[in-house]
Amino acid sequence: MHTILQPEGWAKPIGYANGIAATGRQIYIGGQIGWNAQCQFETDDLVDQVRQTLQNVIDVLAEAGGRPEHITTMTWYFVDKAEYLANLKGIGAAYREVIGRHYPAMAAVQVVALMEDRAKIEIQAIAVIPE
Repeated sequence: MHTILQPEGWAKPIGYANGIAATGRQIYIGGQIGWNAQCQFETDDLVDQVRQTLQNVIDVLAEAGGRPEHITTMTWYFVDKAEYLANLKGIGAAYREVIGRHYPAMAAVQVVALMEDRAKIEIQAIAVIPE
């Protein structure tokens, strides 16, 4: 089971949790990017790459019998902070489409580049599947 950690008096975060406590089998999902199962990019659109990246995270998690609500933390790596901020509404819609309304502990970081030149986003995740 997961418990959201929200210190008393703190403003409620929007779209993420400050912390999650969980017990169960831990699943570590390596950095996923916005290409398909054949390692090919179908788009250079940031929102579409976010959607595909999230789906890739969920597909890996499913191999362990996990579901989106088992994700306890995600780290998002973007190559362009301005592009990310300009697309928050679309990114939020893509997130809810793939993950639903489950908001784990998250961090978002701008990086100089990702290993795949066409990648605009990479997401690493940890999930805990209840025993």
